[in-house]
Amino acid sequence: MMMKTSFSPFRAATAAFLALNFLAQTAFATCGGGGGGGMGGSAPGGGSVTYVVPWVVTSEGKVLPKAPAGSLIVLWFPLTAKAAADSDMRSSSVLTLAAARCVADALITSDNKTVRAKYGVTDGTEAAILTRPDGSEIARATLSKKGVVVTSSIEKALSTEIKTQEKALTLVLTGAEKKVKAKDQSAVAELQQVWGDRCLFPSLGKRAAKGLRTLGINVDAAELKKLGMDNLADPDVTGVRTAAVERIIKAGLKAEIAGDFVTAGKRYKEASELDPSDTTALRFLGEYYRHQTGQWDLAGRVFNRILAQPADPVARAVALHGLGKMTIHSGNYAAGLAKFHESLEVFPLAITYRNLAVYWFSEKETEKAAGYMREAFALKPNDQYNQIFAAVYLAAAGKKDEALAIAKDNEKILEASYNLAAIYAQTGDRKKAMEMLRRHFETYERYDAVRAMEMKEARDDYMFIALHQDPDFIAMTKLARNAWMIGNEFCDPASLLASPEAPLRRM
Repeated sequence: MMMKTSFSPFRAATAAFLALNFLAQTAFATCGGGGGGGMGGSAPGGGSVTYVVPWVVTSEGKVLPKAPAGSLIVLWFPLTAKAAADSDMRSSSVLTLAAARCVADALITSDNKTVRAKYGVTDGTEAAILTRPDGSEIARATLSKKGVVVTSSIEKALSTEIKTQEKALTLVLTGAEKKVKAKDQSAVAELQQVWGDRCLFPSLGKRAAKGLRTLGINVDAAELKKLGMDNLADPDVTGVRTAAVERIIKAGLKAEIAGDFVTAGKRYKEASELDPSDTTALRFLGEYYRHQTGQWDLAGRVFNRILAQPADPVARAVALHGLGKMTIHSGNYAAGLAKFHESLEVFPLAITYRNLAVYWFSEKETEKAAGYMREAFALKPNDQYNQIFAAVYLAAAGKKDEALAIAKDNEKILEASYNLAAIYAQTGDRKKAMEMLRRHFETYERYDAVRAMEMKEARDDYMFIALHQDPDFIAMTKLARNAWMIGNEFCDPASLLASPEAPLRRM
């Protein structure tokens, strides 16, 4: 969830933060509330955004994202960075789910004169252009009276092109399948053509693989696995199936923001069942299990479902980040870090960079940690988690006045309670630190599964070392325990203290 607040004290401290060699140390790596975020599918959209288009920002000198042969690329030329941030081109179910079918999305910045000149997009002009991988133009979106891209126009162009190609490829496949029945080896070339376009047309790719195997031609098993289960529909690029799914996801998000987690969970599960090919619905469900209820066995299964079928880069990145956090919390640090880095390769998320900073701060690698915080800031300089998280380390490095200004300016942000407590603990205000921790454990966290892990983290967190022997702190964190119900699907359960009990909701 993105909240709009004033962070003027932070702006004055930003330069100091980015240059600091942080002094914070911890006993061992942790991976819970410190990194912030997790609500609403943990994606970079914020607010009521559900489907987040994975735009790759492409400035002058950067290489355009590549699409597989036979796939497509959408180029978006917004007027300004602010116009891009406010545009509904950021959120489109058609563009998002097309990305799950290897359609690449490139946001061309205003300074990229080379690409703008190639496509005739002059300064002060917005455009969205659908192209082939070789750069040839297929269609160009219409503009509104205000000169901005009509999102539905590029959506329609993309959907039409995919349907046109699918119709032609289906004819090729149908003819080849008839030859397969007659054991005619001449079908191999046609089947390989269809197999080559499998990312854009997963269902056709699976049929082509079956035909090739029948004729004795093996296909890459790993590539076939990426297409998902045999009966899984292709991600919807028409918006027809997605309309109902999106309404349900938004109802779930509204409930989650309001703190009605039971309703939120029901809606996310309903959305994921309505269209199993929609990985945005799965992303919301997985993050709900991971972040809100602490049902990490269920979260692991959902995240691995995302990774086992066609999924857009944002959904894949969120799944990998979630698996990384849970794996690190289980004590398998190397495997968890690998998941974080894999997540960043798929799509950069500020929350992933923050949690890498959490890890390396705890390992006393302060400059490395600061580097990851710089990356988080580069992605989202106004993100409240970036800013409050940074204030914790400003306080630890002796910049107490700046840190306190940030804490006081944002004290009403409930989901920041843990990091606000850390700021007050570092500045010597025991009473305020305990107040914020109590708010975190007793008001913000609603499920004992999550509460227990957060309490364990607080007991291990160097930021609260001044409280670790405090009887009130010990009593407050009495439920502390290690990772809860970690499943075989993403880490070694032998390293955990598992529990057979279901999460308990605090009434």
